[in-house]
Amino acid sequence: MTAKRTGFIYSDTFQNYNFGDGHPFDQQRVKLTYDLLQEMQAIQPEQIITPRIANDHEIALVHDPKYIDAVKRASQGQLKEEETFEYGIGTEDTPIFADMHHAASQLVGGTLTAVDYVLNDQYDTVVNLGGGLHHGFRRKASGFCIYNDAAIAIQYIREHYDYKVLYVDTDAHHGDGVQWMFYDDPNVCTLSIHETGRYLFPGTGNINERGHNDGYGTSFNVPIDAFTEDESFLDVYHQTLTHVANYFQPDIIVTQNGADAHVLDPLSHLACTMKIYEEIPKLAQSIANTHCNGKWIALGGGGYDIWRVVPRAWSQLWSVANTGQAFSGALPKEWIDRWRQDSPVTLPETWHDPDGLYKPIPRKDEITEKNEILVQKLLQTVTNNSNYMM
Repeated sequence: MTAKRTGFIYSDTFQNYNFGDGHPFDQQRVKLTYDLLQEMQAIQPEQIITPRIANDHEIALVHDPKYIDAVKRASQGQLKEEETFEYGIGTEDTPIFADMHHAASQLVGGTLTAVDYVLNDQYDTVVNLGGGLHHGFRRKASGFCIYNDAAIAIQYIREHYDYKVLYVDTDAHHGDGVQWMFYDDPNVCTLSIHETGRYLFPGTGNINERGHNDGYGTSFNVPIDAFTEDESFLDVYHQTLTHVANYFQPDIIVTQNGADAHVLDPLSHLACTMKIYEEIPKLAQSIANTHCNGKWIALGGGGYDIWRVVPRAWSQLWSVANTGQAFSGALPKEWIDRWRQDSPVTLPETWHDPDGLYKPIPRKDEITEKNEILVQKLLQTVTNNSNYMM
């Protein structure tokens, strides 16, 4: 391949997707990441791409027009109270805020901008950290997600480019919205590696969720055990993604890069460190290069320790996408000094996490064994398929 061309979707107006003070979903994490990358001099001005606003027709690729209308009415304070449950808007998870339709449409537009830049051959890879809102359903908001930009982008790819799409989700929470949108589509393969739903939202993502009708065999889930650590997480990830990609033979890869599998994240129970966020994008890039001529759309997602975890994790995603290498050593002092007063926690000083970040997990061997059994069950379903390695 020629030298990689990598683009970065960004606008300060991503901050307008704002559920209010105290809500765990805080788009300031995108600004913190962007600022950290600027201090690292890791983004060139010509790599920064301004997101467009998705139009209603594009959003309706996966969302019901009545739901889009409800979001618009909520934006203006006109949603009826009895519609709150029906559409999932105005709940504790997804409170109503002014101009929410416009703010959500920009996050979708950012991901569609990424798609067009890649598939019109202007870039090999484009990163949109404002996207990755994978819980949105056709007629309902869910899990902080109003519009499902990942699903919209995948359907957009299918309709405008007719490419086979591999969607890979490493968020701690199951990528339910994307999975169900394409559950019967044989040209979209979804792989989600997430904490088991026994105790975690959304409670889905079991290994037996395999797809439906023509889409049977193109949905893959690995619900790893709570308190899974780096080594087991990465082993699961490498084995499953490699085999699923070989089986499905995608034309483009779309990844959702939630940063909530980290041990410091308040909304999950996994025990991973920054190590996984250096390795996750490396394999994704390798898969894109091997199967898709480098075509890779990388999205953000979950991540609720916005000070200590998300900026480092997403900066590593960009660094690997852009250069093939992860950052190491000390974080820039200027970045730490700039944000120290705003942060409610002590900011990290290095890219890597220190030893002893958390207490040893007593069930480590048992957890690792349970995860490996899951992987072998999943891989058995792949290797039993007659199309494997065609």
